[in-house]
Amino acid sequence: MNRWWMALMGTALQMCIGTVYAWSYFQNPLAQTYGWNNTQVAWVFSTTILFLSLGAAVGGTKLPIYGPRKLAVLGSVLFGSGYLLGALALYVESLPLLYLGYGVVGGTGIGLAYVPPVATVAKWFPDKKGLATGMVIMGFGLGAMVMSKLIAPMLLQAADHHFPSVFAVLGVIFLVLATPLAWGLQDPPSGSTQGGGYGSGAGVVQYPSTRALLTSGRFALMWLVMFCNTVAGIMFIGFQSPMVQELWRRQDASLTVEQLASYGATLIAFSALFNGVGRFAWGSLSDKLGRVTVFRIMLLSQFAAFVGLGFVESPWVFGVLVCYILLCYGGGFGTLPAFVSDTFGAKMMAVAYGALLTTWGSAGIVGPQLVAWLRDNYPQNASTYAFYVGAAFLLAGFLVSLGLRNPATPKG
Repeated sequence: MNRWWMALMGTALQMCIGTVYAWSYFQNPLAQTYGWNNTQVAWVFSTTILFLSLGAAVGGTKLPIYGPRKLAVLGSVLFGSGYLLGALALYVESLPLLYLGYGVVGGTGIGLAYVPPVATVAKWFPDKKGLATGMVIMGFGLGAMVMSKLIAPMLLQAADHHFPSVFAVLGVIFLVLATPLAWGLQDPPSGSTQGGGYGSGAGVVQYPSTRALLTSGRFALMWLVMFCNTVAGIMFIGFQSPMVQELWRRQDASLTVEQLASYGATLIAFSALFNGVGRFAWGSLSDKLGRVTVFRIMLLSQFAAFVGLGFVESPWVFGVLVCYILLCYGGGFGTLPAFVSDTFGAKMMAVAYGALLTTWGSAGIVGPQLVAWLRDNYPQNASTYAFYVGAAFLLAGFLVSLGLRNPATPKG
C-alpha cells in the first residue's frame, strides 16, 4: 500500500474526531438555551478532553496487542455514539447525561481513535517522522474549522437551533465517515523497509520496563513541558469565541447576537486552521532544528504573546495573537510523536506517547475550568487574569525544557 494513502486516511480520521475543538461555538448558545452557567457548560469540554487523554493512554498500551484497526474502529463508534447520547441529554435537558455521553463516551472514543493513525503513520515514514505525523495530526486541528464554519452553522440553521437534532445528525455523520477510515489503517508489511530505522539509533534511551520509563526523570520533564504548552492553548479553544465577542461588543454596541456569533465562529475557523498548520509546520521544522529546540521557541514566543494580550483592546490584534498561540499549541502535538519516537524507541513509542497525552486531559481540566471560574467570579477582569496565568505556565514550561536535550534523530 502507498504510504501517502495511509497518511491521508489517518489525516481524514483525525479531522473527524478533531471537531471536538469547535466546542466554544456551542459554549454560549448552550448556556443561554438551557440556563446553565459558564462553568457547567465548560465541564462538558473538560470531561471530554480528560477522557480523551485517558482513552489515548489506554490505546497506547493496547495498540501493540490489538493493532491500529480494531482500536480505531472502536474509538470511532464510541465517538459517534457520544454525539447520539449527547443529543438525548439535550432532549431531556440533563447536564449529567451530557457529561456522560458526549464527555465520557465520546471523549474515550476520541482518545482510542487518536493514537492508532499517529503511531501507524510514523512506522510508514521512518525517514520523515516529524513531517508525516505532523500532517496526520494537522487533521485534528482542521476538524474544528470545518465544524465551526460549515457543518455546525448549516445544521443549526436547518434544525432551527434545535440542539438535540444537531447532535443526533452529527453522531450519524461521524459513524458513517470515521468508521470506514479507521478500518483502513494497518501497519507496514512485516519485514518491510518502511518500518526500518523507526525510533532506533543513537540517542534512544532504553528502559527495562514500562514502569521504569513512566517513572523516569526524562519522562517527567517531557510531561511538564507538554502540559504547560497545552494548558495555555486549550484555554482559548474553549473560550475564544466568547472572548472575541466581548471585544467586538465594546467596539460596537450595535452589533447583533448573530453578528457577534459569526465573528466568534470566524476566529474559531482561522485559529483551527493555524492549529492544524502548526502541527505540520512545527513537526517538520523539528526534523531540522531538533525537538527540544522547537518546544523552547514555541514556549518563549507564546509567553510574549500572552503578556501582550493583557494590553490588547482590538479584536483584530486579539485574533492574530490567538492564531499564533494555537499555531504553537498545535505544534506541540505535531512535534510530540517524533520526539517520543526518537527518545524512547519503537518498542516503547505507543506506550510513552499515550501516557504523555494525559497532559491533554490534565490541561483540558485546568485551562477551561480556570477561565470559566474567572468569568463567573471576576467578569470584568477575567480575560486579563487568564492571560497572565497562561503566561506563567509558559514561562515555567520553558524553564523545565532547559533540563532536556535534543535526542539524535535516526535516519531511515
